[in-house]
Amino acid sequence: MISLETKYLGLQLRNPLIASSSGLTNSVDKIVKLEKDGIGAVVLKSLFEEQINLSIKNYLDNEKGDYPEAMDYVQSYVRSQSISEYLDLIRGAKDKTSIPVIASINCHSTGEWIEFAKEIEEAGADAIELNVFQLGASLKGDPNEYEQIHYDIVKKIRKAVSVPISVKIGMQFNNIVRVVDRLKAEGAAGVVLFNRFYQPDIDIEKMEITSSEVFSVPSDLYPTLRWTAFVSGLTANIDVSASTGVHDWDSVIKLLLAGADSIQMCSALYKNGNGVISQFIVCLEEWMEQKGYESLNEFRGKLNYKNSEDPTLYERVQFMKYFSSRS
Repeated sequence: MISLETKYLGLQLRNPLIASSSGLTNSVDKIVKLEKDGIGAVVLKSLFEEQINLSIKNYLDNEKGDYPEAMDYVQSYVRSQSISEYLDLIRGAKDKTSIPVIASINCHSTGEWIEFAKEIEEAGADAIELNVFQLGASLKGDPNEYEQIHYDIVKKIRKAVSVPISVKIGMQFNNIVRVVDRLKAEGAAGVVLFNRFYQPDIDIEKMEITSSEVFSVPSDLYPTLRWTAFVSGLTANIDVSASTGVHDWDSVIKLLLAGADSIQMCSALYKNGNGVISQFIVCLEEWMEQKGYESLNEFRGKLNYKNSEDPTLYERVQFMKYFSSRS
């Protein structure tokens, strides 16, 4: 009997597929549908620190008057309403579904998010995914300070809550394995590789800055694959959720072989609908049957950096090394 059960952040999942934080998980009805269609867990749509502040700014920009006390009240009200709606989403999702519900906080500082994390836990979230990003684009910026922001946020939230914490990171670090190991030391139970950030583009006809393609493409899988193999092979006792570039069932198997504990999906669901969930599950089961595997643990990490017969294949960064081997 083939079993796709897995554990991520100490949570039991019926299969390794997770709907990642997006508009796909911003309502109870959508989450109920995802569970029905076979998803193993969901990460709720993030509540952005900037989103709350922008809502406050938009309101204040439309108001006139010299009443600082009233303005303070408005700021507090908008913030509490945004948080209250998010807590209602958590409660509703937990009430209507049986799959793990992971809350997501998109923050770039500590402060008020510590208290927010406590409320998330009290609302019933099974875990918290921290979405941390600051663009290092200052001549005076210190790379060490940039990394330290991540560690400080994890450390403080870890002290405030008892539910598991994961950190969704980008690829901009000099040494991703070292960063993951430090996040683990500060209390993270898992990492998500990788965050997909907004990217600008330029319209050469209108001569203006625009948004680039928001969805990932299949070729985005390969950095995720490489670093999943590195992290799972070199860093012990921290779970890895692989994200970005997952567009077919083959990608799911590849990431599991590289050592992923779970797989986060977003663009594939947007482009193809929830039907791909069952498709990925059926194909994964058929592949396991063909290979003689009954559980994910029998092959998970079989080809990560530690277990690969030739781990240097993950270290290659120059095409010359590839082409010279094929002459």
